[in-house]
Amino acid sequence: MSTRSIGLDDNLYNYLLSVSLREPELFARLRQETDAMPEAMMQISPEQGQFMQMLVKLIGAKNALEIGTFTGYSALAVASALPEDGKLVACDISERFTAVGRPYWEEANVADKIDLRIGPAVDSLDALLAEGQEANFDFAFIDADKTNYANYYERCLKLVRPGGLIAIDNVLWDGSVANPADKSPDTQAIRALNTSLKNDERVDISLVPIGDGLTLARRLS
Repeated sequence: MSTRSIGLDDNLYNYLLSVSLREPELFARLRQETDAMPEAMMQISPEQGQFMQMLVKLIGAKNALEIGTFTGYSALAVASALPEDGKLVACDISERFTAVGRPYWEEANVADKIDLRIGPAVDSLDALLAEGQEANFDFAFIDADKTNYANYYERCLKLVRPGGLIAIDNVLWDGSVANPADKSPDTQAIRALNTSLKNDERVDISLVPIGDGLTLARRLS
């Protein structure tokens, strides 16, 4: 939920983009349309989208999972990095927001790769487990309501195969996690997850300070 990486001044951030960002014009148009919306801060940054594409390619992902699609930029990025026979199951509660991204998915020829499931994400994830999809996914991205992060993580840990990767967004929460005075439900939920992840022996972890903080959790077994 940050349109740029935190902790960089404008000059350094613009330099970072100038020497590393390879954003297709189609992706930029979707970002620009989203930027005009009141909820624009819910969009991931372009450098984070490109980073996730790299991760998907590095692990050779074929089946991916997304919790929190918003206007579809992250889905566009991940689906574009999947092979032709790849599939992204995208979970969101909003028809209005996801409708923004659909034309871009079509234009990018990735719409057939995206299985959009509208409804509470916990229900969608439980349905996948009921369908026998345990350990069937290579990559999962969590970027939805923060108070449910622990619920999403536990389900993703079942759905992702051993050696698969879970990416969890907003784990730095614009610095609020380091402010003891902030006791909002969202901040406390993220703090609790961050603490539990550090001690979770089921995964390897790395917290990457890109966007609003992205924790990578690799399932061990």
